[in-house]
Amino acid sequence: MAYAWASPLTLPGLVLAGAARATGGAVVVRDGVVEAHGGLLAPLLPRLGVGVRPIAMAVGHVVLAVDQGALDRTRRHERVHVEQAERWGPLFPLAYAGASLAALLRGQDPYHDNAFEREACAASEG
Repeated sequence: MAYAWASPLTLPGLVLAGAARATGGAVVVRDGVVEAHGGLLAPLLPRLGVGVRPIAMAVGHVVLAVDQGALDRTRRHERVHVEQAERWGPLFPLAYAGASLAALLRGQDPYHDNAFEREACAASEG
């Protein structure tokens, strides 16, 4: 059920993974999650951040990264976002944006003080 609930998010991730592969990147499936890196992702991902320059990003059950090293360094963190996408499904982008807005309204950083990022950081540090 988690795959179906997150599928509206996973679909664009699969498109980006396919585009990465078509432009020289690599794609593998690891523990039920598609991992893609390189190709067009190397120049694209850093441009997608607002206030941060991401080296990896989870999109449903797909983790996209600029290169293999970034994928390895961020795997635990991004897997938490995969789990969040399973819980929130298609509502995850709205909930994530809402958490960033709430942080801003409290005078905090919209990325580092976002509840979803805090959960992912706590899991990847522990």
